[in-house]
Amino acid sequence: MTPDELLTTTRSVRKRLDLTRPVPMELVRECLEIALQAPSGGNAQGWHWVVVTDPERRKAIGDYYGRATRAYLASGSSAGALFQDDPDRAAVQRRVSDSAAYLGEHMGEAPVLVIPCIEAARLPEGNQAGLWGSLLPAAWSYMLAARARGLGTAWTSLHLVYETEIAELLGIPSGVRQGALIPTAYYTGETFKPAHRQPLDDVLHLDGW
Repeated sequence: MTPDELLTTTRSVRKRLDLTRPVPMELVRECLEIALQAPSGGNAQGWHWVVVTDPERRKAIGDYYGRATRAYLASGSSAGALFQDDPDRAAVQRRVSDSAAYLGEHMGEAPVLVIPCIEAARLPEGNQAGLWGSLLPAAWSYMLAARARGLGTAWTSLHLVYETEIAELLGIPSGVRQGALIPTAYYTGETFKPAHRQPLDDVLHLDGW
């Protein structure tokens, strides 16, 4: 797989996660070792990675995630509610919403749940880019490494509605914040193709807006 292919075919995998096939912990460790090579502000490396494989804890996290997903889908601001005036994009959004609903019901069945975290005694007021910029690139590197090894992942954050409850469940200290919840599993089917995106010239601004 070339770098371009890896970068353009790493999709959010929801319905195609293989919920029955175990994922070796050594494979997850390989992906995390790669994630640790990502940039970190000031080289602080304040990240932590909670990997959940215990069935009861996965189910508990899945229950919280399902509750948050159902509220999100009923909110009127979910993916399926966007771009209703554009028939082509609306159809894509409905598929995204449908797959999000599926993952909401099955998150706890994913064989591995990865929660990237970062040390933060308190969230900065105003601009938080420096904080999350020291975690999210590493989480994306984890997902790319997983894709290169035949694993599917999905970037999710709806569980953060219940961040405190999940922190208590997993014993995450109060000075550590969660950044995402990444289900990890082998995927069904052969491969993935690049997603349809809006033309670059619609979003490119040279030397100013």
